[in-house]
Amino acid sequence: MSAEDRVYNVLFLCTGNSARSILGEAILNHVGQGRFRAFSAGSTPKGAVHPMTLETLDKVGLPTEGLRSKAWDEFAVPSAPKMDFIFTVCDNAAGETCPIWPGQPMNAHWGIEDPAAVHGPEFKQRAAFEDALRYLRNRIGAFINLPLASIDRMALNSKLEGIGAMDGTTTRSSNVA
Repeated sequence: MSAEDRVYNVLFLCTGNSARSILGEAILNHVGQGRFRAFSAGSTPKGAVHPMTLETLDKVGLPTEGLRSKAWDEFAVPSAPKMDFIFTVCDNAAGETCPIWPGQPMNAHWGIEDPAAVHGPEFKQRAAFEDALRYLRNRIGAFINLPLASIDRMALNSKLEGIGAMDGTTTRSSNVA
């Protein structure tokens, strides 16, 4: 298999694994065109995907089958898929001590406001989920267009951090374990 044919494993992390990380998983699995396999997990998962996450994905025609809220420990065991990239999408997860990931994956923080934390009228909640989806789509679009097979690790790290600073970011920090 050539470097261009390689499938990259990507893990989206958040604290609750009910909204942003699930959105990232669903988007990348759809737009990654077989070049990427996306997963999501949380440090303290809610145990269920937020209903508006599923509604938002359904609304734009993205598959939701198999999406579930799960602990990041599933991906830190030797039998788990080896991750190439890990993106934290919430500031809490970025500040936590992560497990030791097999294979030394590239890490970046892509912080986005938590749509599940928005209270008030339903239209405001829906707008927050749509914003999170849009921000993640933009970041994932930039990511999948990087020349992964030909870029060195230092340049790639810089590009990943730049993607994390795109519109909608919650922080400029990129301290990911």
